[in-house]
Amino acid sequence: MAPPVRVVLVDDHEMILAGLQAMLAGFAGRVRVVGQAQHAREAIRLVTALRPDVVLVDVRLGPESGLDLCRDLTRRASGTKVVFLSVYDDEQYVFEALRAGAGGYLLKRVDGLELVRRLEEVAQGETVVDPTLAGRMAASAARLNRGEFWPGADRGLTQRESEVLSLLVAGLSNKAMAARLVLSEETVKSHLRALYRKLEVTDRSAAIAVALREGLFR
Repeated sequence: MAPPVRVVLVDDHEMILAGLQAMLAGFAGRVRVVGQAQHAREAIRLVTALRPDVVLVDVRLGPESGLDLCRDLTRRASGTKVVFLSVYDDEQYVFEALRAGAGGYLLKRVDGLELVRRLEEVAQGETVVDPTLAGRMAASAARLNRGEFWPGADRGLTQRESEVLSLLVAGLSNKAMAARLVLSEETVKSHLRALYRKLEVTDRSAAIAVALREGLFR
């Protein structure tokens, strides 16, 4: 019988850490949580000291980046796999996570049994991605291969982010964009943050300038 997968949990929310601890406690023979951290520095200290099989980490750690932490951990502890556990169901985050060296990307809606199964697969050397996201990534790749892509796809924008950018260029406010796309304003803000990052800008004026300069929208 294989020994339990040794896991370190990293999330900036104490409640999430407690919930994961409780969820995984029911699978003690298959998974063992050996440490937890709320900040990147503490995570690096724990991982270098404990050398777990897997680090389960969020994409965002307050002001810190889980992606940066992943790059750091894969460099410092090559035998440890990093798996992202996030609320962001954006395939671009998956691409970035895999480029950063991650062994997987799962969504926080995963149940306990599925999470344990995925952790075991990663510990055995497999790469795991939430099935819904994997399907969308395959569909996006197929569209790109057929030349059926939306403005900004080559910069990594999702179709929804491209729609938000077009409305930004048209001069709509966040509230007006939310009404047009039947989204909440918070969701619009989330899409804006993502497209700013992908266009390497920091505000809406700069995003519009990039969109116009590169001919994405007129």
